[in-house]
Amino acid sequence: MSDDESTDINESDESAAVGVKLGSTRTVLDIPDGRGGRERHSVLTCLATYEDAITGEEKVLFGEEAAVEYPDRVRFMLRSGLPEDDDSVADAERFFEAVVDAHDVPEDSAVVYAVPTIDNEAGVENLKSVIEGSSIGGVETRSYPESLCGAIPAYGDDLDAIDEVFVSVNLGSTTMEACAYRRGEQLSPFSTGSVTGNEVDRRIVAAVEEETQGRVHIDRTTAREYKEQHGDVYDFEPFTDVVQQPGGGSHEFTVDRGVQEPIDRYIDEAVDVVANEFLPELANDHMKPYQLALGRPLAITGGMACIPGLTEEFEKRLSEELDRDVEVVSPDDPATAAADGAARIAARLV
Repeated sequence: MSDDESTDINESDESAAVGVKLGSTRTVLDIPDGRGGRERHSVLTCLATYEDAITGEEKVLFGEEAAVEYPDRVRFMLRSGLPEDDDSVADAERFFEAVVDAHDVPEDSAVVYAVPTIDNEAGVENLKSVIEGSSIGGVETRSYPESLCGAIPAYGDDLDAIDEVFVSVNLGSTTMEACAYRRGEQLSPFSTGSVTGNEVDRRIVAAVEEETQGRVHIDRTTAREYKEQHGDVYDFEPFTDVVQQPGGGSHEFTVDRGVQEPIDRYIDEAVDVVANEFLPELANDHMKPYQLALGRPLAITGGMACIPGLTEEFEKRLSEELDRDVEVVSPDDPATAAADGAARIAARLV
């Protein structure tokens, strides 16, 4: 597992504070490291089952191992952002239990998990059942909005953000969420499935095919890897890759516009949604908090905010669209920030 980080959070001698983000692409755990600090683990939210060659017993692989070794039948059970049916709930339960077991997450723990702002009550209940029905959380289990949890690390140490009025925008794989917070209270929560990281991946697939005159067809997993490994708003460099031809041999190709243009279009669309849909709604419903929030930095989190230069370009374009100076901040690691913020809340609870 990768993306481990340390941060200082006081924890109870009797129980452990645990932060969880069970995401459509990646799941993140923020847990005690056993040495008085914290460690963060990020793993692909997927699993694959296989039959033991000797005993015939069904076994489970999860995360990167499952995606690499069984790309033909790996299951990303939260593609829509939440467990939608009995099969995806069962897969999510097996996956989550395997993850917490692999990282020795204490059963006697206080667990806070981040929940996306999606108008899907059944899906949210399914997510709740997966986490609250797991072996961890023996002390307490609570949920908080993902856009709040992710914004907490963007505003500094501890839980300073809880005592402020601010706007948070979560740029996720399956949804884009925006919400204003007034001392932890949600104001005008907003979400859309039309501007997402998954849509960028689909556009990269189409753009690479167009850029190579139809000679190269990549899948969405490869497109996501291109985006994560090569995406850069200001300093992108064209790169080459090689695919195997159906009839034998290989074909080397260069990717240039195939990554940059989908990311550029995404920023424009995200700014448009915030400036012309979410903020007018917030101003209409809560004028004074709207004015206070725009006087403070706006936080952006989520996987898309990990692309170098995206925060700065989002700030520039949003300021131009609103015709006023707007400051935009993001946490050091936007992709794991929600688990970090959730762990800080859990530490306060215990």
